[in-house]
Amino acid sequence: MSKKFENLRKIIDGGIVVIIRSDNTEEAQKIAEACIKGGVGAVEVTMSVPGALKIIESLSQTYKNGEVVIGAGTILDAETARAAILAGAELLVSPHLNVDMVKVSNRYQAISIVGAMTPKEVIETLEAGADMVKLFPADFLGVQYVKTIKAPIPQASIVPTGGATPQNVHEWIHAGCDAIGVGSYVTKAHKKDGDYNKVTLAAREFVEAIQKARQQGK
Repeated sequence: MSKKFENLRKIIDGGIVVIIRSDNTEEAQKIAEACIKGGVGAVEVTMSVPGALKIIESLSQTYKNGEVVIGAGTILDAETARAAILAGAELLVSPHLNVDMVKVSNRYQAISIVGAMTPKEVIETLEAGADMVKLFPADFLGVQYVKTIKAPIPQASIVPTGGATPQNVHEWIHAGCDAIGVGSYVTKAHKKDGDYNKVTLAAREFVEAIQKARQQGK
């Protein structure tokens, strides 16, 4: 099996991609490591993080045995996609469709999760060759919207971003989502006291909630 398909299976099996945003390089690195410790199988370091490529390179070296899929987020163009791949990213995430970004991703067999909202955008994202569709902003669209999209486009692999919590994640999973994009619930768990163990616990809580939801759906 190719590395890309192994990584795609890892993302779908784990059901979670943690989105790391921070204005501090060291904090972002610690958040990523805490999430991985909590059992998260895929992390996305957004390009808005200072030194994002250095963090991606560091994580890619630390977890080079394939324990986790290291990704880069907010990839807006082909140039940034190539730079992220050179740094070691095996997952590229974009809030919108940029065809050239998807081409670079496919050329080097990185997974692409591309943002879309309307049915037209979802279809265009699939036609461009994206692996998964980032339903964004999911917190405004809601679970019912996923069901509405999946009815005519069941082949779309949906990854909603925004609005999911361990308490409601079963609704998103049962609506047909293959994975969930998760941000502040996990990545800001340490903010009150600087205890990154709380990030690990929040990550583990989310991972367990997703697996429980899938078991209930069988």
